[in-house]
Amino acid sequence: MRSITVEPQRVINEVIEIRRVGKVTKGGKRMKFRVVVVAGDGQGHVGVGIGKSIEIPQAIQQGIRDALRNLVEVPVVNGTIPHEIIGEFKAARVLLKPAYPGTGVIAGRTVGAVCRAAGIRDILTKALGSTNPLNLARATIEGLSRLRTPEKVAEIRDKPVEEILGVEPEEEEKTEGEHAGTA
Repeated sequence: MRSITVEPQRVINEVIEIRRVGKVTKGGKRMKFRVVVVAGDGQGHVGVGIGKSIEIPQAIQQGIRDALRNLVEVPVVNGTIPHEIIGEFKAARVLLKPAYPGTGVIAGRTVGAVCRAAGIRDILTKALGSTNPLNLARATIEGLSRLRTPEKVAEIRDKPVEEILGVEPEEEEKTEGEHAGTA
């Protein structure tokens, strides 16, 4: 798998969830914070990461580093996705549908954060299964990573794009002399 690099000054990151977790030991409870972060460049690359630490700012930095290590490429066509898809991860399912320009990101907090970090401006979404923020973010990433543009599908199938789209190839336009008939 090819690694994707993003310039540090162009990173868009958003904290999705902060959760206090505890570990019971012989001496008592050890408390830490688990942070789920989404990071992307706003141009078709996005990732989800987890950070754990005693302090929240350190956990956020770990989460951003983890998200940038796990970037996926998302095909964005005119600010939206090329086709409808359902992303699944464990019990979380999310429906992602392309939308007309000007619609905006119609999504909940988690799915919306992932879409904005990927650079998607217009999309319709619906969480279908579990709404656990981490699993929902991973389901969204899984769905977005499976998207394919018509050009990519045509290349894989070794066919022209018109055949994939179901469009008839345009015929050469007839000259006016042929339309004049016999007058």
